[in-house]
Amino acid sequence: MDDGGVIGKMLHMSPAIPSKMKLGIVLGTRPEIIKMAPVVRECQRRRMDFFVLHTGQHYSYSMDKVFFNDLELPGAEHNLEVGSGTHGVQTGKILSGTEKVFMDERPNVVLVQGDTNTVMAAALSATKLGIKVGHVEAGLRSFDRSMPEEINRIIADHISDYLFAPTEASRRYLADEGITNGVFVTGNTIVDAVFQAKDIAARRSNVLNDLGLRPKDYILATAHRAENVDNRTRLEGMIEGMRKAGDELGMEVLFPMHPRTVGRVKEFDLSLDGIRVIEPVGFLDFLSLESNAGLILSDSGGVQEEACILGIPCVTLRDNTERPETIEVGANMLAGAEPQKILSAAKAMAGRQGWENPFGDGTASRQILDAII
Repeated sequence: MDDGGVIGKMLHMSPAIPSKMKLGIVLGTRPEIIKMAPVVRECQRRRMDFFVLHTGQHYSYSMDKVFFNDLELPGAEHNLEVGSGTHGVQTGKILSGTEKVFMDERPNVVLVQGDTNTVMAAALSATKLGIKVGHVEAGLRSFDRSMPEEINRIIADHISDYLFAPTEASRRYLADEGITNGVFVTGNTIVDAVFQAKDIAARRSNVLNDLGLRPKDYILATAHRAENVDNRTRLEGMIEGMRKAGDELGMEVLFPMHPRTVGRVKEFDLSLDGIRVIEPVGFLDFLSLESNAGLILSDSGGVQEEACILGIPCVTLRDNTERPETIEVGANMLAGAEPQKILSAAKAMAGRQGWENPFGDGTASRQILDAII
């Protein structure tokens, strides 16, 4: 934010920080950049000694710089550039690379966020060096261990010293596994991120005009998860469900297509007739598209949260979710990948509104740093 905004005003009332406190913030994917942005801003507000380490799990730092720029964040001091690869190769590179940085920087606490290979490997690396670990978004469970993310989040939770659960449900899941010490229910930093980024997007995004879209007159669709897009039957069913929902509701389906999905659509020779496909967009533009959609169809956990926070009804193209709170408050419905189920869920969710946001009040980043300090 600019100096005249909320962050600039808050800088004038920053609390004192223990002189020896040093924080390492680790991220490796674009969702992690978004969700850790409020924590970085809060570190700046408090004038803390901190550094950002970018592993480059999905993209190189040079490709992710647009996200740092869009969110008006300082750059990463350390870049591992691990790139893609098998889970073992990628995890090994992150483990080795983070270890070297941690040995050089010697932070008191390392913060990781979510459920990626970056989270699990960085948490393990720090733990083995005797550095305390804070897991932001702890306690999420899909109860599906075929998902690599489920394994990552379970391991990270069991070796972390600080566990920042976004909701009471997440805290209960941790307690069920015997984890009760160091647990704090803080809300989710995505609420902080959405509130802060909406202000930036209002100043910088013109995506609706650029695409000729009218608010509430289109369905926003996304699909990227390997278990969906790498399976021909599921991907074809999802696309057909998107098409049916658009036809039935009389709304254009806008599909910013992930590169992985583009490759599979070509490989499987699937038709996209009746669906408007566009290139992936940056977070600010995507936030504008989410905010103005009439309905969202997605297999993304982050999009489920964002839609819920923004008050936009969502249909999740999965058979399970680690965000059950979105369903409990009436903001989301599971539909899997069968066209008829997607259509039925879309008809049921279209026009729904008025639920309470279960992910906190936008102060998660402050609560996280308060707990650490």
